[in-house]
Amino acid sequence: MTRKTDARARAIATAERLFRIQGYTATGLAQILEESGAPKGSFYFHFPRGKAQLAEEAIDHYIAGRLAVLRNISASTTGDALNFVQQIFGTFAAEMVATDFQYGCLMQNLANELPALDAELTKRVARGFVDSTEIIVEHFRGCHVTPERASSTAAALVAALEGARTIARLERTPAIFQALADVSVQGWAASER
Repeated sequence: MTRKTDARARAIATAERLFRIQGYTATGLAQILEESGAPKGSFYFHFPRGKAQLAEEAIDHYIAGRLAVLRNISASTTGDALNFVQQIFGTFAAEMVATDFQYGCLMQNLANELPALDAELTKRVARGFVDSTEIIVEHFRGCHVTPERASSTAAALVAALEGARTIARLERTPAIFQALADVSVQGWAASER
């Protein structure tokens, strides 16, 4: 028999995966229950507010993972802004390849759908972008980049990553990530002249 905590964790993981592949509105509760193996009664025990509560927890889980990845890359590239950027592009490209280009960014998928559907979920997603950007800003500032340049470059990097995921999914190749890494190298070199 599956333990309650296992059913809960599986429901969150399944929702996260499906939201990344097909979005929020295209993902029905019946599909989540079927693919996670969670009984309907157990589901409502863990998520009394239904799909919206499950989405909150899936968003939080996804964001925590994304922030951990960015912090790990930052820690391994301390003081090196260009290597940090290249590692980010490489990590995101590798994830796209590993998921056979099926997984988009959960935050991007939901940001495209949620504003008209759920203000609270929209705020959670927006907070995830802010927190991701802030980690990048802090890394750049640790590389002695001016606060203004750190902020603008971090915002551009987050936007580029989201666009790159979309293009990689469509073209089924990670080439766009390498193109962005190459442009980053050229941009950093030009700015240091």
